[in-house]
Amino acid sequence: MNNPPLKRKKSTSAASDDSKTPPDSANEDIFGQESPALATITVTAVEVPELTEEEQCDRLHLERKVERAFFEAGKALMELRDRRLYRSTHKTFEEYCRSRFGYTRMAATYKIAAATVMENLSTIGLQNAEITTDGLQPPQMSTIGLQNVEMSISGLQILPTNERQVRPLVALEPEVQRTAWQQAVQVAGGKVPTGRIVKDVVQRIMERTQVPNTYQIGEVCQILAKDNPELRGKGGCWGIVSAVNDFSCTVRMWDCEYTVGLQHLKSYNYLPAECEQIRVICDRISRVYSDSLEETVKSLLQLLGKVNRPYLTAVEEKLLTVLEVEYGREITP
Repeated sequence: MNNPPLKRKKSTSAASDDSKTPPDSANEDIFGQESPALATITVTAVEVPELTEEEQCDRLHLERKVERAFFEAGKALMELRDRRLYRSTHKTFEEYCRSRFGYTRMAATYKIAAATVMENLSTIGLQNAEITTDGLQPPQMSTIGLQNVEMSISGLQILPTNERQVRPLVALEPEVQRTAWQQAVQVAGGKVPTGRIVKDVVQRIMERTQVPNTYQIGEVCQILAKDNPELRGKGGCWGIVSAVNDFSCTVRMWDCEYTVGLQHLKSYNYLPAECEQIRVICDRISRVYSDSLEETVKSLLQLLGKVNRPYLTAVEEKLLTVLEVEYGREITP
């Protein structure tokens, strides 16, 4: 007798039943929501109050401090150098700047030079402030006060805000610096010019006033340090021309090489043999000279670098020979 076939029971899971959502219910949920594109977002307006007169003054004061930061740094470095306030911890100003601030000698020199130029440019505002009409004080001076004396007839005076804008002006004489800066401001449309604009203006001025460079390599010149802070302490020293540029010469001195503008050089007109004698003296001093020497030794070597003749006296020759022997740097035959 055949048994009837068994019916297979369909097993269902309660979990699967619960997880299924009827199609109608799903559509109802989707279409019941508002479209994001049509949603309305409520934003509460926040009123930004205008600056008060006191806040405007504070802002101007703080902006000025930021703009003059490089100037204050240069002035501070100049005082540290001139008063030798580094002498308790460092032998030289160069060592002090490198150790304390991470500045090279050239970087510190540029900052000091930039501060000198900035101080010179600031006199433009003082001169403008003195301009009067029919002998009367400009009306805006009564409301601005002495602390903002640079607010002249033409408005707020435009001054450099960073070292890059000032550096190209270092090569010019003080009067020409002011002219060049005013021209750069005009090119910039009455705003603070970029360093590139200042450099271009300075280049055009130098091209118009270019003096033919007649110096020759190996020629011995006297350094004229007037109005050039980069040559501080080098006035009256001799230098040997090692490169002839368009507006300057690179000269070799006993400590290193310097690039000097033509207006700061004066030829000794030595004969070729005399120039060669100076070159030998320069080589001998350079072998001995270093920043780590005692101040008295350095001073003696610097004095030898200022002799205005192409030879050393018998006493000077003996002193230099003693130093060469002492420091083991005498010339080997």
